[in-house]
Order: sequence, then structure tokens, then C-alpha cells
Amino acid sequence: MKIEIYSPTIRRKEMDAVLTTMVEEKIGPGDRNRLLIQTAKEHLQYEYAIALRSPAFALHFAIKTLSEKQGQAVCEQTIDPQTVPKARKQAAVISALSPRYYLQVLQDLNITPLYCDVTYDFPCITSELIENTIAKKSPDLDVTAIILHHTLGYVPDIASIAELGIPIIEDISQSFGSRQKSAKQDGQVETKEKNKKEAVLGEAGLRTPHSQFYILGLEERDMLTSGGGAMLFAMNKKDASILRNLAGIADEYCLTDINSALAVVQFKEIQNNIQRRRDIAEVFTQASLRTRHKRFFPKSDDDYCNYSFSLVLETGLKDVIAYAKKKDIILENAFANTIAGASSGAGFLENCPVSSSLVLRTVLFPLYPRLRSKDIERISRLIMTLP
Repeated sequence: MKIEIYSPTIRRKEMDAVLTTMVEEKIGPGDRNRLLIQTAKEHLQYEYAIALRSPAFALHFAIKTLSEKQGQAVCEQTIDPQTVPKARKQAAVISALSPRYYLQVLQDLNITPLYCDVTYDFPCITSELIENTIAKKSPDLDVTAIILHHTLGYVPDIASIAELGIPIIEDISQSFGSRQKSAKQDGQVETKEKNKKEAVLGEAGLRTPHSQFYILGLEERDMLTSGGGAMLFAMNKKDASILRNLAGIADEYCLTDINSALAVVQFKEIQNNIQRRRDIAEVFTQASLRTRHKRFFPKSDDDYCNYSFSLVLETGLKDVIAYAKKKDIILENAFANTIAGASSGAGFLENCPVSSSLVLRTVLFPLYPRLRSKDIERISRLIMTLP
């Protein structure tokens, strides 16, 4: 039997929730949408959130809000109110391994993307790489935001990036369930209340919130799924007050109840699903130690959500995918749906050689809670015998 690369974790509880919503004949944005926002708040402890029909909508609203805020600040700083400052182009820093829809959103908002490379051992951008990218930008560009995508579920060093003083939009769609363990200082006494709060925030890798806005995608291949959609939220009152301006947007932008019902159950089942992913990943990790191919690893103090299992190959990607196909196991390019993957070799990515190389060498293996024991064994044997 063929093992597919991906299978959404939809069980009886999710189906019952969706069917109940259908029977009530209220499938548009309504009570279930509000229930989703409240349920998510129990896990993320945010100040304010909206549930939208697409992560593209969420990113669009987040960037637009920051862009308008920056423009307003420039006007307020003008000494002569009669003098309108010359319009400058706005830009946003993004990883070359970000989802390709990022590029479309930026183009729609007339914002210039500044592509940032990664390193061979970690697929997320760093403060040093961001600084290098900004140093090379055109002088007529103002950086509106840094958009941090938690690629393949890995959490970047948010604290060091925040020190750059540029607004951050953080995309935790693939990292929900990761935890950043806090480092104790000498003589520090941790209270039960503090531990509890850090654990909750840690589900999204948000031990200490540094970003202005957060996006939690609910698409088919995200850690949580509603069949499509996203949540856009702010952690503190200041940023939440800005986000509240979107409270009156048309229903056509808001997540429907039929999708929200599915997502509510996904939140409630997340811990069981993460534990299952952890158990499967442990088997695959042991198998990978017997190969010459390399893995990305989370920071030493992080607890990875095991969104995926990937290997950076020493051999050709096509050969490995073809080898697995003969054994009825479907593998795929880990970065096929990224900006670099969709535009490999393009001139505008010439400053991102590592990302371009990883696109050609990184393969993704099936890893999802619904894998059966015999399927896990087959994939493990495949990993051990890779060419």
C-alpha cells in the first residue's frame, strides 16, 4: 500500500463537529468563529485575534497595518505640517524559504521584498543575516517589517532579531506546539504562575513575545488545520488596539463556522498529536544516524514540535525520490512551495546561495499522527537504505 507524503489529522471528533455545524444550517462566520478565537486564546494567551479565511489575508492585513502605522509616524515627525515628506518605497525582509504566497501579498501591497538567506544547519533567518540583507538594500527603501516564517517548524532566535528595532510579523503556522525552554538566572526563583504562562505561550514558541503580530495558518499542511484559514493575533494591549480596527471587516474575510468547528477540535487534540509526532520522529532520527545525510536541528534549548522530518541529501534529490517511489513511499522536495523553490536560479535570489542549494538537496518524509506502525517501520527502513 502506498504511503502518501501527507495526510491531515482528521478523526471522528473533527467530523462530528463539522456535521453538527452543518445540521444547524449556520455555516458562515458566527458562533463557531467566536468559539475558535476563545479556544485559541486558552492556548496562546493573546490579547486580541481575528479568524480569517486565508493566511494570505492575515499577512496582507498585518503588513498593511504596519505600513500605515509607519507612514503616520513619518508625517507626525514632520516639523512643518504643511510640508509633505517625499514618498519613499517600503520593503519587508523575508526568508528565501518563505511560502511563495508571501511574494504575491507583498506585490499586491507594492512592498519590495528583501530576500534573506539561511544557513546549512538551520532553515530560518538570523539577526546577522538580516543585518547583511538590510545593508545591501537600496537607499530609497524603508524597511517596514521583518516577516519571520518558522520554516519546517523550527523557531528562529526571536529575541536577537527583535533587538534590530524593526517591527516583526511572526508566522507560527508550522511551529505551533514547539516550546522554548527558559534559562534560569542564578538565584532566580520561578513561580508556579510564571511557569504556567511560559508553558502556554511555549506551545507556539512564544516564550517572550517580541513581535507585533502573529499568524497561525490553518491550511491543510499546517500544524493545525480547519481545511483552510488563519488566525491573526497580537499579544499585548498596544498592538491589539491596532488590530481591533479590523473588527468590522466584512464577513467574506472571516473564517466560516464550518471551518472553525474543525479547528476548535484540532486545538483540543494538539497535545496528543504532538506526542505522536515525537514518537514517530524518534524512530526516524535513529534511522537517519545510519546514513550520510544530514538533518536540521532545533536550538539546544528548544522542544521541537516535529512538524516534519527532512534530510539534506549528499546525493541527488530526484534519485532519492525515485528510489522511494519504487517502494511505494512518496517523498517530495521540502522547499518546493517556497519562494526559492518556485524561482530556483532566478536572478533576484542570487544573494541567497544557501537557500538555492537547500532547495535542490532537501527531501521531506511522511510524518503525521495517522501513520500506522507498519508504515513507520517501512519509512524507517527506507531512510536507513537511502542511496
